[in-house]
Amino acid sequence: MDVLLHYADEYVFDSVYNYLLPHPPIPSSSSLPDLYNKTVLPSPYTQSTTYHPPDLSIGGSVTGSLWARDNIYRQGVSIFTIALSGAYIMYFLFCSISYFFFYDRRLEHHPKFLKNQIRKEIKSSLIAAPVIDLITLPWFLGEVRGYSKLYDNIGQYGWTYLVASCFMFLLFTDLAIYWVHRLEHHPLIYKHVHKPHHKWIVPTPYAALAFHPLDGYAQSLPYHIFPFLFPLHKYAYLGLFVFVQFWTILIHDGDMISGHFLERYINSPAHHTLHHLYFTVNYGQYFTWADSYWDSYRAPEDKLDPIHESIKAMKKKGLIDEDGNPIPQINKKDL
Repeated sequence: MDVLLHYADEYVFDSVYNYLLPHPPIPSSSSLPDLYNKTVLPSPYTQSTTYHPPDLSIGGSVTGSLWARDNIYRQGVSIFTIALSGAYIMYFLFCSISYFFFYDRRLEHHPKFLKNQIRKEIKSSLIAAPVIDLITLPWFLGEVRGYSKLYDNIGQYGWTYLVASCFMFLLFTDLAIYWVHRLEHHPLIYKHVHKPHHKWIVPTPYAALAFHPLDGYAQSLPYHIFPFLFPLHKYAYLGLFVFVQFWTILIHDGDMISGHFLERYINSPAHHTLHHLYFTVNYGQYFTWADSYWDSYRAPEDKLDPIHESIKAMKKKGLIDEDGNPIPQINKKDL
Protein backbone atom coordinates (compact mmCIF):
# COMPACT_ATOMS: atom_id res chain seq x y z
CA MET A 1 0.00 0.00 0.00
CA ASP A 2 2.87 2.40 0.70
CA VAL A 3 3.93 2.12 -2.97
CA LEU A 4 0.48 3.23 -4.13
CA LEU A 5 0.34 5.89 -1.43
CA HIS A 6 3.70 7.31 -2.50
CA TYR A 7 2.67 7.76 -6.13
CA ALA A 8 -0.79 9.00 -5.17
CA ASP A 9 0.83 11.64 -2.97
CA GLU A 10 3.30 12.57 -5.66
CA TYR A 11 0.78 13.05 -8.45
CA VAL A 12 -2.57 13.72 -6.75
CA PHE A 13 -2.82 14.04 -3.00
CA ASP A 14 -0.07 16.65 -2.43
CA SER A 15 -2.00 19.09 -4.58
CA VAL A 16 -5.33 18.14 -3.01
CA TYR A 17 -4.14 18.54 0.57
CA ASN A 18 -2.22 21.70 -0.25
CA TYR A 19 -5.46 23.18 -1.56
CA LEU A 20 -7.81 21.91 1.14
CA LEU A 21 -5.49 22.23 4.15
CA PRO A 22 -2.84 24.78 3.18
CA HIS A 23 0.07 25.41 5.49
CA PRO A 24 0.53 29.06 6.57
CA PRO A 25 3.21 30.71 4.42
CA ILE A 26 6.75 30.46 5.82
CA PRO A 27 8.84 33.68 5.66
CA SER A 28 11.67 33.60 3.17
CA SER A 29 15.30 33.34 4.29
CA SER A 30 15.99 36.87 3.03
CA SER A 31 13.39 38.39 5.35
CA LEU A 32 14.31 36.31 8.41
CA PRO A 33 17.96 35.31 8.00
CA ASP A 34 18.54 34.68 11.71
CA LEU A 35 15.68 32.21 11.90
CA TYR A 36 17.13 30.12 9.10
CA ASN A 37 20.69 30.44 10.36
CA LYS A 38 20.02 29.57 14.02
CA THR A 39 16.89 27.41 14.03
CA VAL A 40 16.40 23.96 12.56
CA LEU A 41 12.83 23.70 11.35
CA PRO A 42 11.24 20.39 12.39
CA SER A 43 10.77 17.96 9.56
CA PRO A 44 7.26 16.63 9.13
CA TYR A 45 8.84 13.27 8.32
CA THR A 46 10.83 12.68 11.52
CA GLN A 47 8.52 9.88 12.67
CA SER A 48 7.89 8.36 9.25
CA THR A 49 8.94 4.79 8.58
CA THR A 50 7.92 4.91 4.95
CA TYR A 51 8.62 8.34 3.54
CA HIS A 52 11.70 10.52 3.55
CA PRO A 53 11.94 14.30 3.65
CA PRO A 54 12.56 15.93 0.27
CA ASP A 55 16.14 16.81 -0.55
CA LEU A 56 16.05 20.60 -0.77
CA SER A 57 19.54 20.65 -2.28
CA ILE A 58 18.22 19.08 -5.49
CA GLY A 59 15.07 21.11 -5.81
CA GLY A 60 12.71 19.23 -3.48
CA SER A 61 10.10 21.10 -1.48
CA VAL A 62 8.34 20.63 1.83
CA THR A 63 4.63 19.89 1.53
CA GLY A 64 2.49 23.00 1.61
CA SER A 65 -0.25 21.30 3.65
CA LEU A 66 -0.92 21.29 7.37
CA TRP A 67 -1.10 17.52 7.03
CA ALA A 68 2.34 16.28 5.99
CA ARG A 69 2.65 13.02 4.11
CA ASP A 70 3.28 10.99 7.26
CA ASN A 71 0.39 12.55 9.20
CA ILE A 72 -1.65 9.55 10.36
CA TYR A 73 -4.98 11.26 9.62
CA ARG A 74 -3.89 12.13 6.11
CA GLN A 75 -2.59 8.60 5.57
CA GLY A 76 -5.88 7.18 6.82
CA VAL A 77 -7.99 9.31 4.48
CA SER A 78 -5.64 8.68 1.55
CA ILE A 79 -5.43 4.91 2.07
CA PHE A 80 -9.19 4.62 2.43
CA THR A 81 -9.64 6.54 -0.83
CA ILE A 82 -7.05 4.42 -2.69
CA ALA A 83 -8.36 1.11 -1.33
CA LEU A 84 -11.99 1.90 -2.10
CA SER A 85 -11.23 3.26 -5.58
CA GLY A 86 -9.06 0.23 -6.33
CA ALA A 87 -11.71 -2.17 -5.06
CA TYR A 88 -14.41 -0.61 -7.23
CA ILE A 89 -12.19 -0.46 -10.32
CA MET A 90 -11.09 -4.09 -10.02
CA TYR A 91 -14.62 -5.20 -9.16
CA PHE A 92 -16.28 -3.67 -12.20
CA LEU A 93 -13.36 -4.45 -14.53
CA PHE A 94 -12.82 -8.12 -13.63
CA CYS A 95 -16.51 -8.87 -13.02
CA SER A 96 -17.54 -7.36 -16.34
CA ILE A 97 -14.83 -9.23 -18.25
CA SER A 98 -15.89 -12.48 -16.58
CA TYR A 99 -19.61 -11.86 -17.06
CA PHE A 100 -19.57 -10.71 -20.69
CA PHE A 101 -16.87 -13.07 -22.00
CA PHE A 102 -16.96 -16.23 -19.86
CA TYR A 103 -20.15 -16.47 -17.79
CA ASP A 104 -22.85 -18.72 -19.28
CA ARG A 105 -25.85 -16.42 -19.25
CA ARG A 106 -28.22 -19.33 -19.63
CA LEU A 107 -27.73 -19.75 -15.88
CA GLU A 108 -29.90 -16.67 -15.41
CA HIS A 109 -32.87 -18.89 -16.26
CA HIS A 110 -32.14 -21.26 -13.38
CA PRO A 111 -35.16 -21.59 -11.03
CA LYS A 112 -33.05 -20.35 -8.11
CA PHE A 113 -31.71 -17.32 -9.94
CA LEU A 114 -33.31 -14.32 -8.23
CA LYS A 115 -35.28 -11.56 -9.88
CA ASN A 116 -32.96 -8.58 -10.59
CA GLN A 117 -30.15 -10.63 -9.05
CA ILE A 118 -27.24 -8.89 -10.78
CA ARG A 119 -28.46 -5.48 -9.67
CA LYS A 120 -28.82 -6.82 -6.12
CA GLU A 121 -25.32 -8.34 -6.21
CA ILE A 122 -23.81 -5.05 -7.35
CA LYS A 123 -25.76 -3.06 -4.76
CA SER A 124 -24.63 -5.41 -1.99
CA SER A 125 -21.01 -5.15 -3.13
CA LEU A 126 -21.07 -1.34 -3.35
CA ILE A 127 -22.48 -1.10 0.18
CA ALA A 128 -20.08 -3.64 1.70
CA ALA A 129 -16.83 -2.34 0.14
CA PRO A 130 -16.50 0.99 2.03
CA VAL A 131 -17.32 -0.68 5.36
CA ILE A 132 -14.76 -3.43 4.75
CA ASP A 133 -12.14 -0.84 3.76
CA LEU A 134 -12.83 1.22 6.87
CA ILE A 135 -12.40 -1.66 9.33
CA THR A 136 -9.35 -2.88 7.37
CA LEU A 137 -7.70 0.55 7.63
CA PRO A 138 -5.61 -0.25 10.77
CA TRP A 139 -3.86 -3.04 8.88
CA PHE A 140 -3.00 -0.76 5.97
CA LEU A 141 -1.78 1.95 8.35
CA GLY A 142 0.39 -0.61 10.11
CA GLU A 143 1.98 -1.54 6.79
CA VAL A 144 2.57 2.06 5.70
CA ARG A 145 3.98 3.12 9.07
CA GLY A 146 6.52 0.33 9.12
CA TYR A 147 5.09 -2.24 11.52
CA SER A 148 4.86 -5.07 8.99
CA LYS A 149 7.68 -7.15 7.49
CA LEU A 150 7.24 -5.80 3.98
CA TYR A 151 10.53 -4.92 2.30
CA ASP A 152 11.60 -3.33 -0.98
CA ASN A 153 15.17 -4.56 -1.52
CA ILE A 154 15.17 -7.99 -3.18
CA GLY A 155 18.80 -8.48 -2.16
CA GLN A 156 17.74 -8.46 1.49
CA TYR A 157 16.34 -12.00 1.20
CA GLY A 158 17.19 -13.02 -2.35
CA TRP A 159 15.19 -14.26 -5.33
CA THR A 160 14.71 -17.77 -3.95
CA TYR A 161 12.93 -16.46 -0.89
CA LEU A 162 10.91 -14.00 -3.01
CA VAL A 163 9.46 -16.87 -5.06
CA ALA A 164 9.04 -19.10 -2.00
CA SER A 165 7.24 -16.32 -0.07
CA CYS A 166 4.59 -16.10 -2.79
CA PHE A 167 3.81 -19.81 -2.40
CA MET A 168 3.89 -19.40 1.38
CA PHE A 169 1.34 -16.60 1.05
CA LEU A 170 -0.99 -18.79 -1.02
CA LEU A 171 -0.72 -21.77 1.33
CA PHE A 172 -1.08 -19.68 4.50
CA THR A 173 -4.08 -17.73 3.26
CA ASP A 174 -5.71 -20.80 1.72
CA LEU A 175 -5.60 -22.71 5.02
CA ALA A 176 -6.68 -19.70 7.09
CA ILE A 177 -9.57 -18.83 4.77
CA TYR A 178 -10.68 -22.46 4.74
CA TRP A 179 -11.21 -22.37 8.52
CA VAL A 180 -12.64 -18.84 8.58
CA HIS A 181 -15.08 -19.86 5.86
CA ARG A 182 -15.96 -23.17 7.50
CA LEU A 183 -16.51 -21.54 10.90
CA GLU A 184 -18.81 -19.02 9.24
CA HIS A 185 -21.06 -21.93 8.37
CA HIS A 186 -21.55 -22.75 12.04
CA PRO A 187 -25.26 -22.18 12.84
CA LEU A 188 -24.47 -19.56 15.50
CA ILE A 189 -22.50 -17.47 12.99
CA TYR A 190 -23.97 -18.34 9.60
CA LYS A 191 -27.33 -16.57 9.85
CA HIS A 192 -25.75 -13.35 11.15
CA VAL A 193 -22.68 -13.04 8.92
CA HIS A 194 -22.37 -15.47 6.01
CA LYS A 195 -25.97 -16.06 4.97
CA PRO A 196 -26.21 -12.85 2.87
CA HIS A 197 -23.53 -14.22 0.52
CA HIS A 198 -25.43 -17.49 0.11
CA LYS A 199 -28.49 -15.61 -1.02
CA TRP A 200 -26.88 -16.07 -4.45
CA ILE A 201 -27.41 -19.83 -4.90
CA VAL A 202 -26.61 -19.50 -8.59
CA PRO A 203 -24.16 -16.58 -8.45
CA THR A 204 -22.78 -14.39 -11.20
CA PRO A 205 -19.27 -12.88 -11.08
CA TYR A 206 -20.85 -9.76 -9.55
CA ALA A 207 -21.57 -11.80 -6.39
CA ALA A 208 -17.84 -12.10 -5.66
CA LEU A 209 -17.86 -9.14 -3.24
CA ALA A 210 -21.54 -9.29 -2.29
CA PHE A 211 -20.80 -10.04 1.37
CA HIS A 212 -21.93 -8.88 4.75
CA PRO A 213 -19.08 -6.46 5.64
CA LEU A 214 -17.94 -8.58 8.61
CA ASP A 215 -17.86 -11.64 6.36
CA GLY A 216 -15.71 -9.88 3.78
CA TYR A 217 -13.42 -8.54 6.50
CA ALA A 218 -13.01 -11.90 8.23
CA GLN A 219 -12.12 -13.68 4.99
CA SER A 220 -9.63 -10.94 4.07
CA LEU A 221 -7.79 -11.05 7.42
CA PRO A 222 -5.27 -13.76 6.38
CA TYR A 223 -4.06 -11.53 3.52
CA HIS A 224 -3.26 -8.73 5.97
CA ILE A 225 -1.86 -10.93 8.75
CA PHE A 226 0.69 -12.69 6.55
CA PRO A 227 3.08 -9.73 5.98
CA PHE A 228 3.11 -9.05 9.73
CA LEU A 229 4.37 -12.59 10.35
CA PHE A 230 6.62 -13.24 7.34
CA PRO A 231 8.85 -10.99 5.20
CA LEU A 232 7.23 -10.26 1.85
CA HIS A 233 8.40 -8.01 -0.96
CA LYS A 234 6.04 -5.05 -1.25
CA TYR A 235 5.61 -5.40 -5.02
CA ALA A 236 4.95 -9.13 -4.66
CA TYR A 237 2.35 -8.29 -2.02
CA LEU A 238 0.70 -5.79 -4.33
CA GLY A 239 0.63 -8.31 -7.17
CA LEU A 240 -0.76 -11.04 -4.91
CA PHE A 241 -3.45 -8.67 -3.67
CA VAL A 242 -4.62 -8.03 -7.25
CA PHE A 243 -4.47 -11.76 -7.95
CA VAL A 244 -6.66 -12.45 -4.90
CA GLN A 245 -9.34 -10.07 -6.20
CA PHE A 246 -9.18 -11.66 -9.64
CA TRP A 247 -9.40 -15.21 -8.24
CA THR A 248 -12.34 -14.36 -5.98
CA ILE A 249 -14.25 -13.15 -9.04
CA LEU A 250 -13.09 -16.05 -11.22
CA ILE A 251 -14.51 -18.75 -8.92
CA HIS A 252 -17.94 -17.12 -9.10
CA ASP A 253 -18.31 -17.41 -12.87
CA GLY A 254 -20.30 -20.67 -12.62
CA ASP A 255 -18.14 -22.59 -15.11
CA MET A 256 -18.63 -26.28 -14.28
CA ILE A 257 -15.64 -27.79 -16.06
CA SER A 258 -15.22 -31.35 -14.78
CA GLY A 259 -12.82 -34.14 -15.60
CA HIS A 260 -9.75 -31.88 -15.84
CA PHE A 261 -6.57 -33.35 -14.32
CA LEU A 262 -6.11 -30.28 -12.07
CA GLU A 263 -9.64 -30.66 -10.70
CA ARG A 264 -8.40 -32.69 -7.72
CA TYR A 265 -5.92 -29.98 -6.67
CA ILE A 266 -7.22 -26.56 -7.72
CA ASN A 267 -10.38 -25.02 -6.26
CA SER A 268 -12.00 -23.99 -9.52
CA PRO A 269 -15.26 -22.20 -10.36
CA ALA A 270 -16.82 -25.69 -10.55
CA HIS A 271 -15.93 -26.39 -6.91
CA HIS A 272 -17.23 -23.04 -5.71
CA THR A 273 -20.41 -23.42 -7.74
CA LEU A 274 -21.07 -26.60 -5.76
CA HIS A 275 -20.38 -24.71 -2.55
CA HIS A 276 -23.13 -22.21 -3.37
CA LEU A 277 -25.51 -25.01 -4.36
CA TYR A 278 -24.87 -27.37 -1.42
CA PHE A 279 -23.43 -24.98 1.22
CA THR A 280 -21.32 -27.45 3.25
CA VAL A 281 -18.70 -28.52 0.70
CA ASN A 282 -15.60 -26.98 -0.91
CA TYR A 283 -14.69 -24.21 1.54
CA GLY A 284 -11.20 -23.70 0.07
CA GLN A 285 -9.98 -20.64 -1.78
CA TYR A 286 -7.25 -21.75 -4.19
CA PHE A 287 -6.66 -25.44 -3.52
CA THR A 288 -8.67 -28.53 -2.58
CA TRP A 289 -6.21 -30.12 -0.14
CA ALA A 290 -7.84 -28.73 3.01
CA ASP A 291 -11.29 -29.87 1.88
CA SER A 292 -9.89 -33.31 1.10
CA TYR A 293 -8.10 -33.61 4.44
CA TRP A 294 -11.07 -32.45 6.54
CA ASP A 295 -13.70 -34.36 4.54
CA SER A 296 -15.55 -31.44 2.98
CA TYR A 297 -14.47 -32.06 -0.62
CA ARG A 298 -17.04 -32.71 -3.33
CA ALA A 299 -15.80 -33.34 -6.84
CA PRO A 300 -17.44 -31.56 -9.75
CA GLU A 301 -19.58 -33.86 -11.89
CA ASP A 302 -21.44 -33.08 -15.06
CA LYS A 303 -24.75 -34.22 -13.54
CA LEU A 304 -24.37 -31.56 -10.80
CA ASP A 305 -23.97 -28.70 -13.29
CA PRO A 306 -26.74 -26.12 -12.68
CA ILE A 307 -26.87 -25.49 -16.42
CA HIS A 308 -29.09 -28.58 -16.78
CA GLU A 309 -31.83 -27.01 -14.66
CA SER A 310 -31.38 -23.76 -16.58
CA ILE A 311 -31.88 -25.52 -19.92
CA LYS A 312 -35.00 -27.25 -18.62
CA ALA A 313 -36.38 -23.88 -17.53
CA MET A 314 -35.58 -22.34 -20.92
CA LYS A 315 -37.38 -25.17 -22.73
CA LYS A 316 -40.39 -24.73 -20.45
CA LYS A 317 -40.44 -21.00 -21.25
CA GLY A 318 -40.27 -21.75 -24.96
CA LEU A 319 -36.90 -20.05 -25.37
CA ILE A 320 -35.13 -23.09 -26.87
CA ASP A 321 -36.26 -26.30 -28.57
CA GLU A 322 -35.47 -29.87 -27.52
CA ASP A 323 -32.11 -29.69 -29.29
CA GLY A 324 -31.15 -26.50 -27.46
CA ASN A 325 -31.61 -24.22 -30.47
CA PRO A 326 -33.04 -20.75 -29.78
CA ILE A 327 -36.71 -20.29 -30.68
CA PRO A 328 -37.39 -16.88 -32.28
CA GLN A 329 -39.46 -14.79 -29.92
CA ILE A 330 -42.36 -12.74 -31.21
CA ASN A 331 -42.39 -9.19 -29.96
CA LYS A 332 -45.89 -8.34 -28.70
CA LYS A 333 -45.54 -4.88 -30.24
CA ASP A 334 -45.32 -6.53 -33.67
CA LEU A 335 -48.73 -8.23 -33.29
